[in-house]
Amino acid sequence: MTPASSARPAITGDADALPDVPIAASGPVSTAFRARALGTLRTAARYVRDLPYGRVSDRARPVLVLEERRGTCTTKHALLAMLAAEQGVDLALTVGIYEMNEANTPGVGAVLAAHGLATIPEAHCYLTWQGQRIDVTRAVAASEPIARFLHEERITPAQIGEHKIAMHRRFLEVWRGHARPELDAEQAWRIREDCIAALSDPR
Repeated sequence: MTPASSARPAITGDADALPDVPIAASGPVSTAFRARALGTLRTAARYVRDLPYGRVSDRARPVLVLEERRGTCTTKHALLAMLAAEQGVDLALTVGIYEMNEANTPGVGAVLAAHGLATIPEAHCYLTWQGQRIDVTRAVAASEPIARFLHEERITPAQIGEHKIAMHRRFLEVWRGHARPELDAEQAWRIREDCIAALSDPR
């Protein structure tokens, strides 16, 4: 896809931009939200937004975001996409590649600097609703907005594992070949993993 324009933030909406449709008891994800007295898609998104950042024990089960009370951009948005699908709402789970740095992702700067880097390609998941990119995981007030995505595609919640990782590794390999050819593929991936681990540290 064509990169987004850098004239304005690529992501312009958060939980409040989602439709305030009621959650009917029509599936396991809906039932899990209703059990927590969350009655609409919007209130569910606000609840997920306010949970701490951190990986769940099994990314293939996004409902663990509710059980383990944490999640990443991948599992939080996959969970909300699953909830929307159960309610018949066409809320797209989208993955985009952007140039991650300390300004737009506070917490990764020290890791990048330790390797002599200013940026590294990161795969970020978010939602798309009626043409608007919506993110319930980024603290917009505390960070510079993502200005553009180098690539975007819609995925299903079932593709947040191997498919997303393979896509990310392909882009990281192209970047490595141009920016840091002295690194091998696994070294580049480990730098990225260390960045994500830094985001999960208590702050």
